Amino acid sequence: MNFALTEEQEAVRKMVRSFVDKEIMPFIQEWDAKQHFETSILKRLAELDLMGVCIPEQYGGMGMDYNTLAIVCDELERGDTAFRTAVSVHTGLNSMTLLQWGNEFQKEKYLTPQARGEKIGAFGLTEPNAGSDVAAMQTTAVKDGDYYILNGSKTWISLCDVADHFLIFAYTNKEKKHHGISCFIVERTFPGVTTKAIKGKLGIRAGNTGEVFLEDVKVPAENLLGEEGEGFKIAMSALDNGRFTVAAGACGLINACLEASLKYCHERKTFGKEIGKHQLVQQMIAKMVSSLETSRLLVYRAGWLKNEGKRNTRETSLAKWYACDAAFNAASDAVQIHGAYGYSNEYPVERFLRNAKAPVIYEGTREIHTIMQAEYALGYRKDKPLRKMLPAWPFEE
Repeated sequence: MNFALTEEQEAVRKMVRSFVDKEIMPFIQEWDAKQHFETSILKRLAELDLMGVCIPEQYGGMGMDYNTLAIVCDELERGDTAFRTAVSVHTGLNSMTLLQWGNEFQKEKYLTPQARGEKIGAFGLTEPNAGSDVAAMQTTAVKDGDYYILNGSKTWISLCDVADHFLIFAYTNKEKKHHGISCFIVERTFPGVTTKAIKGKLGIRAGNTGEVFLEDVKVPAENLLGEEGEGFKIAMSALDNGRFTVAAGACGLINACLEASLKYCHERKTFGKEIGKHQLVQQMIAKMVSSLETSRLLVYRAGWLKNEGKRNTRETSLAKWYACDAAFNAASDAVQIHGAYGYSNEYPVERFLRNAKAPVIYEGTREIHTIMQAEYALGYRKDKPLRKMLPAWPFEE
């Protein structure tokens, strides 16, 4: 086992950290308060070649390994969850799914401009009545000659108002339940596609999240991703990648909580000494240190399996579950350490706590992941080979 990052990975970490310090940190409180998604950040990430960091060079990406994507997400969430979410959705849920399941025509037309950051990708699985219960979705796709006609709606879709391409999941045969779901590449410019942002969120207020409406949308048959009825498998494999980035981002949030708390511990004095000298405060600091190190190890193990081209559903689920719970606990402790000041936006920890709640819910609630881990341990759940796997790293030319 080698726990050292490569020189390239260290360089990426340093670059993203510098970017966050200069271009996100000074403005994030204002963006969060105004519920404003700053799209120029996506353009800057594209200029730094970070929108396709783990996509092969032949498709416009940097060609780096999957753990480098984890490092990018870790550092971005240290700035704010909104911008890690953008990379999670664009790269993890959309682009990596195209890389795994797309044919050469689809990769050239959609993946390449996304990897370059010229186009933005989003992911449409969740519906008003279909979250954890994917089979409850109502969106349909009816074959009509060389097209599919899509009708339905999706909700809680990140990047809904800025994405150029959506991966939309719909029933092509409702009688087959899970086996009747298919996946389609839908362009924003297709007639019948409209979106609407959701305001008033508890956290991730600086992000763009909302609804996607599909009304008699004609989607070319060539935009069917994979085969008819393969949509559920595509969605679940996409979530392996999305959950990986969410877990990596949670590490960044724990780190942000730790950095803010350490700074405050040295600044604030009570009973004649720095509050960091109080043992119960030290206990909360120690828990952050422990959870950060543990979370990163779980994330990097999942990334190693991805690099090896191996199934990683169990390992990624564990990383996502543990790291997101740990981030929420770290944020709660950070507010506690800051006392009354932690309850105001004078310090960033109140934003950390608000942001930390959503990842405990999305891309598999902690309850879903709890069940998954128990079923793996009991032998009730086993991962079967997929028709197409995410390519191993290093990528073949």
